[in-house]
Amino acid sequence: QVQLVESGGGLVQVGGSLRLSCAASGLTFSSHVMGWFRQAPGKEREFVAVINRGGDTTYYADSVKGRFTISRDNAENTVYVQMNSLKPEDTAVYYCAARTGSTVTITAPMYNYWGQGTQVTVSS
Repeated sequence: QVQLVESGGGLVQVGGSLRLSCAASGLTFSSHVMGWFRQAPGKEREFVAVINRGGDTTYYADSVKGRFTISRDNAENTVYVQMNSLKPEDTAVYYCAARTGSTVTITAPMYNYWGQGTQVTVSS
């Protein structure tokens, strides 16, 4: 049974930082592209960042580029997103997702597995 478990969310002030983690089990982690998405209240789920299987290719949403960094540790079956210079508009539930295969995509329906999400709230 595949499980993706996010952690690291919480309440932070504007300009602060958080590091989210997503621990994967029940799958061959290194065979999966990993992505982070987020959903704010009343909004559609949106792409945040993606990393390829080897960890050497990343893409970011324009809204987070330069502030967020995605990384992965295939030995630990974990993907991270370091979030700096947080803004109120970053407030959302953050989800990690896994896509089987090598195709790097920002499209949510293309992902096979999803975590339950972790809340990030940025207060002003």
